[in-house]
Amino acid sequence: METRILSANDPSALAAALDVLRHGGVIAFPTDTVYGVGAHAFQPEAVRRLYVAKNRPAEKAIPLLIASVDDLPFVAAEVSETARRLAARFWPGGLTLVVPRHPRVPDVVSSGPTVAVRVPDHPIPLALIAALGAPLAATSANLSGQPSPTTADQVVAQLRGRVVLVLDGGPCPGGVPSTVIDVTVDPPVILRHGAISAEMIHSVLQRHRGSDSTTFKV
Repeated sequence: METRILSANDPSALAAALDVLRHGGVIAFPTDTVYGVGAHAFQPEAVRRLYVAKNRPAEKAIPLLIASVDDLPFVAAEVSETARRLAARFWPGGLTLVVPRHPRVPDVVSSGPTVAVRVPDHPIPLALIAALGAPLAATSANLSGQPSPTTADQVVAQLRGRVVLVLDGGPCPGGVPSTVIDVTVDPPVILRHGAISAEMIHSVLQRHRGSDSTTFKV
């Protein structure tokens, strides 16, 4: 497979990326944390190609990127008050929420009862999602087990020949993967530490639950 590299500033870049996504292809793009690699979340075969591109084990679910907190009920079977408060404070941004999976989310995205969801704070993925009219199944643009890339060159070094298109938007401003917190359990559990600190999360949850220091587990 030939991998095309386009500057995100190229006037044709968005249309080219959307064409790939609509036809079941896999692309890489910058986000506010690290570069992501993604596919149309509601095209199961496209998501399978995403697993192949990353050499990702089939049992590891793929997170979803959505355009706004208003889209959360579209992919979550239930949105708890905890999820609403964290989303209101940290979205768009570097916090991924694990929520109950809505039946419309394909099994290939997540075969279990939950799905991980985030709203990125970056114009490129937000524009892609809005124009696509669907979430992106997306994760870091690296081969599984390798470092997460923060530049397009780092993406190409790992995924050349594995993705159809790389959008080069320059270095990612964050450089650190998102924090992942499971809000399907009480208290919530941080599954991965990242861009949003445990202290920041604790301050939001503590504000609404009193002074109990065991608001969540790490």
